[in-house]
Amino acid sequence: MPLPPQKFREAVLQILYSYDFEPESEEIIPFMMQELQATRRSMIEAQAKVNQVLAKVSEIDPLITLASTEYTFERISRVERTILRLGLFELLFDDSIPPKVAIAEAIRLCRKFGTPESSQFVNAILDGVYKNQNAPASTEPQLI
Repeated sequence: MPLPPQKFREAVLQILYSYDFEPESEEIIPFMMQELQATRRSMIEAQAKVNQVLAKVSEIDPLITLASTEYTFERISRVERTILRLGLFELLFDDSIPPKVAIAEAIRLCRKFGTPESSQFVNAILDGVYKNQNAPASTEPQLI
């Protein structure tokens, strides 16, 4: 039985989070299958999405750094950093997910896996990056 979209996203988050500790662990897929009572196919699809996110981390992490005015990148908790990576991937690189859904799901993940304050922080970062990416280019001539 395939996982519902919210559970699938949680599986992706948990696998992605585990990579901060032990990249490419072969134990994570069987563990997640057992914990979520998910099929091997669902976990392979989750791993594929994790690989897509990891392929974009070099583009995503600088966006987090620029948008985070209160904390340096290293001070952001691993959970929040992982949620931000997933949220920004969905926001910027996954056309199948509407931006509002990507942001709302990141906030939901914060409420479930983070601290009460983390959802506000993650929302601010994602909203800031989204607005910056979609801001129209200035049409006013610049004075020299």
